[in-house]
Amino acid sequence: MTISTIITVIYIAAPILIAAAYQRSQFVRRVGTVIIAYAVGLVLAVTGMVKMGDVQALESAQNIIMDISVPIAIPLMLFNCNFRLWTHSLPKTVLALVGGLLSITVAVVVTFFLFRNSGIGGLDRISGLMMGIYTGGTLNFFALGSALRVDESVILLVYAFEMLVTFPLIMFIVAGGYRLFRRLLPFPDESITLNSDVNTDGDAEDYSHFFARSTFGRTMIGLLLAVLFLAVAAGISLLITGVLSELIIILVITTLAIAASFSEKVRNLPKTFELGMVFILMFSVVVASKFDVSCLNSSALTLMCFVLTIMCITVALHLILCRIFHISGDLFTVANIGMLCSPPFIPPVVGAMGNRKVLISGIIIGLVGYAVGTYMGIGMAYLLKTLM
Repeated sequence: MTISTIITVIYIAAPILIAAAYQRSQFVRRVGTVIIAYAVGLVLAVTGMVKMGDVQALESAQNIIMDISVPIAIPLMLFNCNFRLWTHSLPKTVLALVGGLLSITVAVVVTFFLFRNSGIGGLDRISGLMMGIYTGGTLNFFALGSALRVDESVILLVYAFEMLVTFPLIMFIVAGGYRLFRRLLPFPDESITLNSDVNTDGDAEDYSHFFARSTFGRTMIGLLLAVLFLAVAAGISLLITGVLSELIIILVITTLAIAASFSEKVRNLPKTFELGMVFILMFSVVVASKFDVSCLNSSALTLMCFVLTIMCITVALHLILCRIFHISGDLFTVANIGMLCSPPFIPPVVGAMGNRKVLISGIIIGLVGYAVGTYMGIGMAYLLKTLM
């Protein structure tokens, strides 16, 4: 068995073992399944195992797992939600979204003027890239790179630094940093999406009887539905664009999952949230194993500071606006992650926080960011070009 095959087996087996350990170990419950999944991936990255063997084959396996795991997890995690009740939190969701868009816009403009004379070439276009990725994620980032004709080496460097500064943010949140935001924003959580039959004791995950025969069959029905939704979404994407568009796939999957959740039979399928979390843990292990700081060098330090400054100003401004709007700490957290890191990173954060009620709000905020990010990035680049 090759090293690449062994690592791929670890990607698949580790989440199942973590889920099994969750019910038996107080340590695992206290630390959290997501942070342990990230730790497993970081060990693979730091030890250099991911660079051994057939790197190309491993990258192919990583991409397949990342492309499939989240689209399957999202409907599984939404099936137990009562969408009728979610409308109660819609006003706060809109305010969190608007606050985030405003914060990112101000942060990019301010940081542009702070670094205008720093020697970074094409700063207006790089600012447009940052506007896009911090509004809608990777999809918008690479689309903007092509639209603004940014050099490929610059695109890869900016993207590497963006990952370098946002990954610690994700780690901070899943390791318990969300508690700080709860203290800074101690407002009532108006997000109500859970089915009354689902565990609401503050523990988002309950793997008891997860492997039992009595629940396995009905849980697999949920999995089959999720796979079916993924197939339908992929078909619609190919029909509309001719390619597999991440934006269209997530939009269709989310829509179908929300529609299915109106059925009481679907909403009462057992352990679908936990099964979705297993796929999210799989995604988390892979993402962490791809973490690489080798691109960091002194000549690119200014560019990294530029990226870091935008993120810090964005988070600080958004926090202030959410304080003014009386938005809860958990809704602020998923809004930030949905925009700064894109929707696929919301479920791991929701799992770490133990509050699945904000899942729909976070995904919707991220999807709107997807929709407007490219436009805002191009507009920002042309605006700043006139101000240079």
